Amino acid sequence: MAVTDAPGDEQTFTYSHESTTSFKTGLRPYASYRDLGMAKGTNGRATAHVIRFHPPCTDDVRIWHTHDIEFQMVYVLKGWVVAEMEGHAPEKMTVGSAWMQPPNIRHRLVDYSDDCELLEVVLPADFDTELA
Repeated sequence: MAVTDAPGDEQTFTYSHESTTSFKTGLRPYASYRDLGMAKGTNGRATAHVIRFHPPCTDDVRIWHTHDIEFQMVYVLKGWVVAEMEGHAPEKMTVGSAWMQPPNIRHRLVDYSDDCELLEVVLPADFDTELA
């Protein structure tokens, strides 16, 4: 069964090559982001980026918050991270671990290794974050 896109929702071939200069500070001051170009390729329906956390993990990172999203998936590329979702104990995620965060779930990061890198995919590309 094929999915039919609404007018203006067309997707285009998009690619991204790794570059040491492509990481920029962005959503959070304690991390750098490498935009993989998926927002442009999906007309804003999705975004994907690699996140590098800046050591050390501080209380600024540990703030509870929510994202007004439809889908969010995180995959650990390097190091480790401890994530906590409301109603669940903190979980240490290591290389190869992945998790999905339901829409608007209250969550936070508790700790991460100095070399932590994550791949994050979010729908839609433009979303709000609320401190909770």
